[in-house]
Amino acid sequence: MAKYILKRLAFGLFSSVAVVAIVMIMVYSMMDRNLIFAKDSTYSHMSNNAKVTYKYQKWEEYGYIDYVTYADYINGLVANGELTEEEKSSVISIGKTEANDSAAAKEYIEKFKSHYTSLGYEVERLAAVTLGKKYADGGQPQLFVYKDIPLGNRMMKYFSNLITIDNIDNVVGDIGERGISFTLYDPVYGGEKFSPAIIGNGTQHKYLLYMNSKFPYIHQNIVTINLGTSYSVNKGIDVFTTMTQAQGSYVKSNITYPTGLVEESADDLHTTTYAENSLANNPVNAARFEDDYTNVTTVKSGFSKMGYSFVIGIIATTGAYLLGLPLGVMMARKKDKFVDKLGTFYIVFISAVPSLAYIFLFKAVGGSVFGLPTTFEMQNATTLMYVLPIVSLALPSIANLMKWMRRYMIDQMNSDYVKFARSGGLTEGEIFTKHIMKNAAIPIIHGIPGSVLGALTGAIITERVYVVPGAGNLLTTAINQYDNGVIVGVALFYALLSVVSIIMGDILMSMVDPRISFATKDR
Repeated sequence: MAKYILKRLAFGLFSSVAVVAIVMIMVYSMMDRNLIFAKDSTYSHMSNNAKVTYKYQKWEEYGYIDYVTYADYINGLVANGELTEEEKSSVISIGKTEANDSAAAKEYIEKFKSHYTSLGYEVERLAAVTLGKKYADGGQPQLFVYKDIPLGNRMMKYFSNLITIDNIDNVVGDIGERGISFTLYDPVYGGEKFSPAIIGNGTQHKYLLYMNSKFPYIHQNIVTINLGTSYSVNKGIDVFTTMTQAQGSYVKSNITYPTGLVEESADDLHTTTYAENSLANNPVNAARFEDDYTNVTTVKSGFSKMGYSFVIGIIATTGAYLLGLPLGVMMARKKDKFVDKLGTFYIVFISAVPSLAYIFLFKAVGGSVFGLPTTFEMQNATTLMYVLPIVSLALPSIANLMKWMRRYMIDQMNSDYVKFARSGGLTEGEIFTKHIMKNAAIPIIHGIPGSVLGALTGAIITERVYVVPGAGNLLTTAINQYDNGVIVGVALFYALLSVVSIIMGDILMSMVDPRISFATKDR
């Protein structure tokens, strides 16, 4: 069994890598990269050379190209000690055209070009756009090189940064003695409450491990998952953080900061990360913190995107199994009778009518007849606003389970072992409960882990109709906004969930039916 799981896991991971490769090819090679500027107001208001350089900068941010300016090259020489600051001032500026370059600058411009062209970069020089004796708006001369990032390099960079482990060398600079300490009395609680914590200095996160009153009660910042940075959907934030961070209104409480200052705030001091020179540059931080661990996230009242999707999805899934399976059994036992025909009508109706149509129908009926909330409001959250999304999500699952349970039951009812059981004197009830239902449920059981884990991904149509701030809308929003980081990250997340659900389904199926074995038999 263990060998089978490892084999399936290895194959699943390979498949996930293949999915990421295919998505990257589609995003970075088959889609017009200029589409990322379709809704960029900054780009549309730019002109001349500034617009061109902005375009290349954004292409680099989105992962299309590697982009280096002549100024970056010169600054790099200074940082490496190959140029002095005085020499830099005489060579860093380029002329309106090549003919206007200074003699000193020409030498380094040629070095810049030859160095990067030898590495496969394309050179781009934009002559100045002038208006009279002055540069036109955004018309300064530009010199830069660029190169498309190969798929292999892009994938290696992506997967090498997929999981990061915090350590005491993550912070650059003089921050005092680096190390990790353990305390039984967390300073966040004034050092008075028994609450074990592991605290780092030199690590990116100050709190590596801590406890609080929120599930799962023990939290860690040692291992961080990086699915990819968003550039438009949630600018500058990683996809995994976007899916898991809390939403809603701020939850304020009296916070005692490390300096002893007490304020009513929503800051979560357990999330502090390092920000270079933050005390020197920000008087507010200097009044609150004793070191440069000042970046914090805030406590909010609502669930995360994944949290909303999972709550709705898991309740809908549970309800679907509790209703769908017994109804499917009843239809099989009452084959061709009124109950079976009524159930068949429901299955055909749900399958034939587009989901968007009956979701809007239930939304209208639920709102007007029963007075149920038809949209989500995180600021005024009530339990009733979950009802319509859960019902709309459960209905097709109920029909699907009824259909397959009925089919599997009828297939088993016609099997030879049922005839032998009847001839052996077993009652119909014993035959159904001990044999038919057990065998018919095996393929249904295989899909349970997929249904549970699938709740994490959300439901695109249902969440859009009811304005649920869940994860289901994340991928479509990213596609509409050409947010490559989110598209790739969500695709990998979905692929890994699929792999895990299939393996768990196999394990669960073998536990239910001892006849199923994944062990390799010796011949």
